[in-house]
Amino acid sequence: MSRILTGVQSTGRPHMGNILGAIIPAIELANNPENDSFLFIADLHSLTQIKNPKTLSENTLQVAAAWLACGLDPNKTTFYRQSDVPECTELAWYLNCFFPYQRLKLAHSFKDKSDRLEDINSGLFTYPMLMASDILLYDANYVPVGKDQLQHLEMTRDVASRVNNKYGEIFVIPEVKLQENTQLIPGTDGEKMSKSRENTIDLFQDPKQIKKIINKNIITDDTPLEAPKDPQSSTVYQLFQLIASSEKSLKMKENLKAGGYGWGHAKKELVDELVNSFAPQREKFNYYLNNPSEVESVLIKGAEKAKKVANTTLNRFRKTLGYNI
Repeated sequence: MSRILTGVQSTGRPHMGNILGAIIPAIELANNPENDSFLFIADLHSLTQIKNPKTLSENTLQVAAAWLACGLDPNKTTFYRQSDVPECTELAWYLNCFFPYQRLKLAHSFKDKSDRLEDINSGLFTYPMLMASDILLYDANYVPVGKDQLQHLEMTRDVASRVNNKYGEIFVIPEVKLQENTQLIPGTDGEKMSKSRENTIDLFQDPKQIKKIINKNIITDDTPLEAPKDPQSSTVYQLFQLIASSEKSLKMKENLKAGGYGWGHAKKELVDELVNSFAPQREKFNYYLNNPSEVESVLIKGAEKAKKVANTTLNRFRKTLGYNI
């Protein structure tokens, strides 16, 4: 059995891109009986950006509710909040003491903002070692990542190798599970869906709001109703085929190519599909938001499971370093 670990930051309510591109694929991995899955909410990482305690707490609740609403089973997955396992920050300190300062300066999370040093806190600079701790603490075999996180995984492997070369087999060297086939989820402007672009679709919000966003924010061309249209150049069609059945997608494609079927018709079908196909998840999400104690109970139980593994790894390293355990 392989141990797979994935973390998600609590920087806001997950949008359609997060759900289709990260949440659902991770749940599918977790449901595979051949995998031992660890999934955590990276609220410590979020502190590099968010300093408002209410916002941080609300974000954590919404992220947890989204995962549970989309089918995450806490009985099959060790699902926990990062800050509930303080062993993570202890290991991060140890790892910082084994990793070169110059290498941290090359991390994208720091380098991309290095021209505005006044905006960078020390937490952002040491971010890769906290991420390394998240992974190494649980003896993870595989870590699914996109290309943007590949460098941080290489740093994790690097620091683990440095420790192992000095002290023996302390850490499992994780393998990268590169998500090359992860679908690009387009936003309402046709570009990659992202909070920073303000082009997201919130599948959990009121259906009337979903309709308003689709109708207002997705710009279509002025091809006459009766004229044929190119489905592949349409954001409406691209989004529709991501969530609709192959039969429905083919039907819309044929209708667009045939003519006599306008963008207004396509948008209506898209709205109906978004509203109806995610109705159960929307209901569950709102249930968890209104019952935060249930979410809290799930996260606390998950943290208890995570701590057992974390302490085994950490005690192994503490003893090697010469600290009492």
